Amino acid sequence: MRRKPATVRIARWSATHPWSAIGLWVVFVALCLLLGGAAGTQQISDEESGVGESGRAGRITASGQFTEKPEENVLITATSGGRLDVTTARKAAAELAGRMKALAEVESVGGAVPSADGKALLLPVIMKGDTENADTRVQPLLDASAATEKAHEGIRIDQIGTGSTAKGLGETLGEDFRKAELISLPLTLLILLVVFGAIIAAGVPVLLALSSVGAAIGLSTLASHVLPETSAVSNVILLMGMAVGVDYSLFHLKREREERRKGASHLDAIEIAAETSGHTVVVSGITVIVSMSGLYLAQEATFASLATGSIIVVAVAVLASLTVLPALLAKLGHWVDRPRVPLLWRLTTRSTGSRFWPVLLRPALVRPALTLVVSVGALLALALPALDMRLKQPGSDDLSRDIPVVRAMDRLTAAFPGEGTVHQVAVRAPAGRADEVEAALRALLRRTEGRELFAHDRTPTIRASADKRVHTVAVGTPHSPRSEGARESLELLRAWVPEAIAPVQGAEGAVGGKVAQGVDFTGHLKDRMPWVVGFVLLLTFVTVAVIFRSLAVALSAILLNLLSAAASFGVLVAVFQHTWAEGVLDFHSSGAVVSWLPLFLFVVLFGLSMDYHVFVVSRIREAALDGAGVRDAVREGITRSAGVVSGAAIVMVAVFSVFGTLSMVEFKQLGVGLAAAILLDAVVIRIFVLPALMTALGRWNWWPGGRGPGSRGRHAAGSDEVRQTRPPVPVGEPVGIPVGERQR
Repeated sequence: MRRKPATVRIARWSATHPWSAIGLWVVFVALCLLLGGAAGTQQISDEESGVGESGRAGRITASGQFTEKPEENVLITATSGGRLDVTTARKAAAELAGRMKALAEVESVGGAVPSADGKALLLPVIMKGDTENADTRVQPLLDASAATEKAHEGIRIDQIGTGSTAKGLGETLGEDFRKAELISLPLTLLILLVVFGAIIAAGVPVLLALSSVGAAIGLSTLASHVLPETSAVSNVILLMGMAVGVDYSLFHLKREREERRKGASHLDAIEIAAETSGHTVVVSGITVIVSMSGLYLAQEATFASLATGSIIVVAVAVLASLTVLPALLAKLGHWVDRPRVPLLWRLTTRSTGSRFWPVLLRPALVRPALTLVVSVGALLALALPALDMRLKQPGSDDLSRDIPVVRAMDRLTAAFPGEGTVHQVAVRAPAGRADEVEAALRALLRRTEGRELFAHDRTPTIRASADKRVHTVAVGTPHSPRSEGARESLELLRAWVPEAIAPVQGAEGAVGGKVAQGVDFTGHLKDRMPWVVGFVLLLTFVTVAVIFRSLAVALSAILLNLLSAAASFGVLVAVFQHTWAEGVLDFHSSGAVVSWLPLFLFVVLFGLSMDYHVFVVSRIREAALDGAGVRDAVREGITRSAGVVSGAAIVMVAVFSVFGTLSMVEFKQLGVGLAAAILLDAVVIRIFVLPALMTALGRWNWWPGGRGPGSRGRHAAGSDEVRQTRPPVPVGEPVGIPVGERQR
């Protein structure tokens, strides 16, 4: 008699020692949060995150060890937007300067500078301390600006700078995410209530998903001291954690309930669920982790951070479903199905099989070739817009104009172009060449004079490091960061800088800044994408081939997931590169997709799609090993898994769709892209393409395993004659090897 799988042994221990398992889980989550909070987060620095020439410029600047002070720009304009009353404006500026100088947070206040058109006045302010956490210290300055504006009619005072901009955007994003949480959690509970028909059963997956997210955030904080993290990691952990955490618990809980309805005892049902769905959860988790690990090949700190956070939360969610979930089910017993919602409960526990799914599957089972051609053709048509995909880094142009600080940034850039989009020129040379470097930079600045590509409202200041080895200068452009004018000015500077410093022996220079970072980042991703995609495809193919002992299953999994990913990219381009959906989703189209999104979406979608693929094919294979023919195995496997997959997909689509309501365009695109992909995968791929393909392939589904597991109980592969029964076999059991009877 074979030894029980590890998933069964772990589940049995948890079920027979429920308080110990629950207590250990609570201690684990608490320790993760406490240790993570005590260690603090190591954020990615600019020099670590930069790539290409802009990354080199950042590292040159960082080597100069400049003391960066938080800067605030106070903009005074007419409330009407027209001509400014100069007398009133200067009086307000003098009053505000006095208030600012009296604040403990302010180091210095410069003189008021009028704009070229006379419609604005700019008051520069330098704060004390460094730029870190400037947003938490800027409120007294904002209060002073508001009080001055209130005391003078006809003028508007905006404050834009290191602290105020971060504070304004942070508050907007914080409010967005609070709304997202308030919507997504009740929505998830409602969907699970429909799936289970009982309140406790609906609450258990959400509880485990939230605890997994909490533990993962703590662990990712600890991991940040090895691989520094980006600020978006916690959001990605929440997104991935709620998606996979609920899914894994849902798979396990539905199978346990199914076995109880067949007459198994509570403990036996937990063991069977652990042997089947539990094993599938482990396999699904491995495939997601394999996919996410491909992001490390992007060789970029932000992607490495996102990969680390995603891998941690998936691993924790798998651990929760294997350990604490069986313990909770054992302790709750039949109370897991209480309190019952009468109508929903009857729908979820009816003894007769659903007539809905067999009707949907009929075309794929009766006319597989035709169904395959039509469904694949529809997905390819959806994918067509992806051929015209254009990539850009997100910037201020992509922010919602409903955000006050964004409107203030627009007014500042319009009045003082040199304060808006700037290129950072950095030069490093021996200290003895400092005079030559400064002369070269002054010559460079003279070349920009009189050219429309560059701003001329303020004279750039050349900064030198304390050791005279590093010099920097900010060169402004009147064009918005994502415009062709900004890109042309960057290209021109990058051509001039090497010429300017060529006579300086031992000098190296680079041009950075926001525009340069966007250009370099997009180019870097285009170079690295083939490596990441190739890695994910190869490792996924090998993983699935080993799990199912079938090259055909592995190849079909790759092709189907590529198809759903391509279709979702087509939807993304159709929605965000054009203007027709702007009113629906409340965004301003930049005519492009955020540059980091396709690579990240591909990896995430491949992992999540494999979740469903592994679960559904496992049920099909289970039926085949039970003696069913190909058509019967496909019908039984999909109809028995359809409810779970649909419920899990609806939860994911709901969670991801909420992200489509956020203000930041990258989160909108992320949410819409993920929601569209999961919806297409669960509906088109799993109901039409997969069953049609497997039915058409027949016994070749299990190639090179011979005629396939179904042939053991048939006269011929694919016939629908009398079946020989055998116990279900978890994913990964070699085809054709007898399996010992399950101990009940």
